[in-house]
Amino acid sequence: MVKNVYIHIPFCKSKCKYCSFVSFCFTNLKNEYLTALKKEISHSYKHEVLNTLYFGGGTPSILTPHEFSDIITLFNIDSSTEVTAELNPEGITDEYLEQLKKTGINRLSFGCQTFNDKILKEIGRSHKAKDVENVVKSAAKNGFKNISLDFIYGLPQQTIKMFENDLLHAISLNIQHVSLYGLKIDKGCFYYKNPPQNLPDDDIQADMYLKAIEILTENNFKHYEISNFSKENFESRHNLNYWNNSTYYGFGLAAHGYENGIRYFNTSNLKEYINNPCSHKKSHRLSFQEQLEEEIFLGFRKSSGINTEKINKKFNIDFRKTYSVTLDKYISYGYLKETNTGFTLTKEGVLVSNTILSDFLQ
Repeated sequence: MVKNVYIHIPFCKSKCKYCSFVSFCFTNLKNEYLTALKKEISHSYKHEVLNTLYFGGGTPSILTPHEFSDIITLFNIDSSTEVTAELNPEGITDEYLEQLKKTGINRLSFGCQTFNDKILKEIGRSHKAKDVENVVKSAAKNGFKNISLDFIYGLPQQTIKMFENDLLHAISLNIQHVSLYGLKIDKGCFYYKNPPQNLPDDDIQADMYLKAIEILTENNFKHYEISNFSKENFESRHNLNYWNNSTYYGFGLAAHGYENGIRYFNTSNLKEYINNPCSHKKSHRLSFQEQLEEEIFLGFRKSSGINTEKINKKFNIDFRKTYSVTLDKYISYGYLKETNTGFTLTKEGVLVSNTILSDFLQ
């Protein structure tokens, strides 16, 4: 039974210079897209009561509250369902948030990236720092009690002090959740062909990340996943579902889903999706080894780490024995540590997590 849903809204008013996600800076096909999206949902969703429903993008706030409501009413949700919408801070009015609250959305994730207006302009963001302050206050005033801000560190011209100020500013707004991502320049984004100047190097990025852990944990944010921090009981349940390697529907252009041991991917071609939204572009049934490796890879992203009893039961292995060489190696380096329930990355281990995790793959 699948109880979690991701929905991709692939439209934006403008494309940020670091963005390589599947999104388009036009909205003339929005109505056709939403019609196709509803068709896909009606075709595949089996009416389970949902634990989480997540609108990502793109820029989901390009939808009107009525358009959100039309989609949400297709799902079986109750008062316990976490319903998240990613929103851009600019142009969000009190009236918009008031109407949004009535749709069943109860968690908001705003793309802040930084409170430095000069850097916001450089990276192609269309909002200013004041817009974030205003929209967070407006959301709280309209009854939203679960508000998250996204930040990027390692931005052009950004110093550790600037990033520290960003986090302290966020904390002052009494939000419940923070997501942090180191700048990555992937193929398909503006910066890939036009590299920015004055980028902090890898060592400075690492220092920014460690400073973030220090500041946020000192201010009662729990570091529950490599990139995520929350106040008590405000973890993103939707994202935890990914890291727990559990199932989810993926609806919309370029969306991914995971059901019955099969990972599937929708087309990234907008016209193709609109014309045929009910068939996946690609699907792959995971082998036993692939399922085990994903369990390890995703589990180590969580601060709680790997639960050996659960993984032994699920895969009928002795985790400690099977991976003893790798475990002992990184424990001796100070990159892994043993817990009451299994193993977890240390702060230093997180910084080289890709290298560590690759050693668990066969």
